[in-house]
Amino acid sequence: MKKDIIKKVITISTISLFFVQSLYLILEPTYVIAASVNDSVVVTLTVDSGITITTPSDVTMAPSFGVAADSSIGSATWNVKTNHATGYSLAVKASASPALVSGANNFADYTEGTPTVPELWSVASGAKEFGYSAYGTDTSTATWGTSASCGSAGVPAAAQKYLGFETTDFTVATRAVVTATTGVDTTVCFAAQQNAVYAASGVYTATITATATEI
Repeated sequence: MKKDIIKKVITISTISLFFVQSLYLILEPTYVIAASVNDSVVVTLTVDSGITITTPSDVTMAPSFGVAADSSIGSATWNVKTNHATGYSLAVKASASPALVSGANNFADYTEGTPTVPELWSVASGAKEFGYSAYGTDTSTATWGTSASCGSAGVPAAAQKYLGFETTDFTVATRAVVTATTGVDTTVCFAAQQNAVYAASGVYTATITATATEI
């Protein structure tokens, strides 16, 4: 009798142990180490450089010369826009020398004391001359003066410095970075004077070209 009971206990214990082990194997968490790979791409965006310049209206200098008026001024403003990384330069030149002519008559190109160095406006007695200055955000006040104006009543601004036009480009403004989307204005002042001499009557014209260049 005891042997039968012992056998039953052993059998039940064995079955119980097998069941517990089986249940553990079923419920035991499985840990999996996942393999991984990666890749990358390079995204490229090209920004093309560009530059624009406005076209101002033709200039009528004022007042007109005569036997009473001896000096006259005018101006043109060019707006330059560029996204070029190293900026731009703006240069001007005349189509002819002398620049301001009427048939066989002309105004001499302004004669500065030191060639190609702008100076305060001054025309010698007996001479009649035509020249220019410039002002704006990208002009050098050390080079072109500090008036930020072309003058008034036909008289060139006293603090502006002037040059005579040449038939080759002369830089009036420059910057080394991109402009704002609104661009940058540069005003070129034109001035003419007759001093103790009369210019022959007629319509005098000068063709002036402004060129904006990426630098």
